[in-house]
Amino acid sequence: MQNQIKEIPDTHLSALVVPRFLNYVRYWTESDHHIEATPSSPGQWDLARALVTELRGLGLSAVDLTDHCYVIARLPPSAGCESRPAVGFLAHLDTAADVSGKDVKAQLVHHYDGEKITLSGGLVLDPVTDTGLAAQKGKAIIHTDGTTLLGADDKAGIAEIMGALEWLLAHPEITHGPVEIIFSPDEETGKGLPEFPLGQIKSLACYTLDGGPVGELEVECFNAWEIKAAFKGRSIHPGYARGIMANAITMAASFAQMLPRSESPEATDGYYGYYNALEIKGTADECSLTLYIRDFEKTGIERRLKALDSFARAVEAQFPGGKVVLESKAQYYNMKEKIDARPEVLAILQKAAANLGIDSYLKPIRGGTDGSRLTELGIPTPNIFTGGRNWHSRIEWAAVSDMVMACRLVIELIRLWGEAS
Repeated sequence: MQNQIKEIPDTHLSALVVPRFLNYVRYWTESDHHIEATPSSPGQWDLARALVTELRGLGLSAVDLTDHCYVIARLPPSAGCESRPAVGFLAHLDTAADVSGKDVKAQLVHHYDGEKITLSGGLVLDPVTDTGLAAQKGKAIIHTDGTTLLGADDKAGIAEIMGALEWLLAHPEITHGPVEIIFSPDEETGKGLPEFPLGQIKSLACYTLDGGPVGELEVECFNAWEIKAAFKGRSIHPGYARGIMANAITMAASFAQMLPRSESPEATDGYYGYYNALEIKGTADECSLTLYIRDFEKTGIERRLKALDSFARAVEAQFPGGKVVLESKAQYYNMKEKIDARPEVLAILQKAAANLGIDSYLKPIRGGTDGSRLTELGIPTPNIFTGGRNWHSRIEWAAVSDMVMACRLVIELIRLWGEAS
């Protein structure tokens, strides 16, 4: 039966995935880490409601939209497969706030000629420096116009799941067990599924579609913490400030300068963690700095938390009368240990990839997914490629052939889980 899935024409799956993706990216779903409510932006409701309508239009009756914008849909098992374990597929509704996601104008290139692509504002997609782009010569790609991000993170994942679901509904000869589809809000804010309706989920395993190039599979991620540093200064007229003023802006800047440049996002890769200053705002009287720390090992997080405390004390020593208060909060944890405890979840994923002729490989996520938190909650959730590149930027693009293969992989995974006992 896997040969049948392997031999589905690319054009058939592309027709199920690409139009959906081009539609979904038009929804402005940029999330906002300043907002504590879930979801943090109204556009996520718009896309969620559209997906509920679409899912019901496909013929699914078990489709729910929770009070916090989680879409949950269930594909009933084939006759005779009712006792098979349920498996879930997850993608997120929101896009990152690093670059605007409003009024996305996606550009579909049916036959990429392998040359540079000039975007708005003088930005360039260059196959000389982007080998992944060079490999797409003669194939279809989708890129931004340079004014916004594209939104492949993670609307490509949504489109691939929806395409697989429509194909399965049209081909009942592919038997399968229970399947749960989950679309979640606010992944990009790193909240860690605060309102996730875990009690409604029956899946023993789940897979996020939130990765990069074809073949990329991920079962480990950063441990992630958010730190909010509050700087309380002593404000006074600058003409009379000698020996009195403690400028909170300067205090925050001094603190930021202490973050090791060798441990910044731009200076690290692979398994190296980092400090990342995210936002600074305020006045001479009070100022705040938000930053993230990331590391694959908990000991690395502990070391950085201690370092930040020492930086705070050093700033107080530099600015008599000033005060620094740090508030630290865990966002998500490395999912590797809990996925390793359920080896069959990765084994089925790798078997599905092999059945389709995908040369898969494991790669650490230099970030996190909703799967990180879901794994922590007891449902092991590896991450699968979607075909997106250069996420969170104006030079974001996606390979259509990778998107098609991700859709095909979801179908094969569902088929294999239908055989599991």
